[in-house]
Amino acid sequence: MKGVLYALLAALLFGASTPLAKSLLPQVAPMLMAGLLYLGSGVGLAVFTLIRSRAGQLRSQEAPLQRADWPWLAGAVAAGGIVAPMLLMWGLATTPASSASLLLNLEGVLTAVLAWFVFKENFDKRIALGMALIAAGGMCLSWTGRPETGVPWSALAIIGACVAWAIDNNLTRKVSAGDPVQIAMLKGLVAGSVNTVLAFALGAKLPALPALATTGLLDWSATA
Repeated sequence: MKGVLYALLAALLFGASTPLAKSLLPQVAPMLMAGLLYLGSGVGLAVFTLIRSRAGQLRSQEAPLQRADWPWLAGAVAAGGIVAPMLLMWGLATTPASSASLLLNLEGVLTAVLAWFVFKENFDKRIALGMALIAAGGMCLSWTGRPETGVPWSALAIIGACVAWAIDNNLTRKVSAGDPVQIAMLKGLVAGSVNTVLAFALGAKLPALPALATTGLLDWSATA
């Protein structure tokens, strides 16, 4: 029961992060936002890891990462930590937060599809039908009700983020026996640093203190 509650809380925090991030994008460059979100999460988990290491009763019982885990983790960091948040922030910049949130439902569907056809996991018709209904429902609800001309680059960017996170989810499963806090910390620190450095190299400016503080709140919700 506790695991279910944690999963629901995580879903609630993730759902709240999309409209909050959307409200900050006029003040924070999309790539910088992507970097700060993951970097803040990594720093938060690093602090938690330090506290845990100094308190014997909080020592992790999880197995440490092994050498064979590193290629899988590197792929997960590249796809889910660097590419996915960058695409999401670019798409979110010109997409309503409600539509973006509905499109993000595709992440679960794409994760399952990759697991079935690339990683050869078992599935049945009932699960496949459920995933198809989730995808169809999200697309229908996100439709504005009027035809649009041109290529919907913003929506495609968000779908691309879902693809990258689906790759991340399947690769992370390969290292799921390791310490989840360590995995998330490394992903946040590495991916956040890469995107933040790239953002500054491309001319992004550090936002004003209120926007930076609000971004920090999003970081901690991701850490939780």
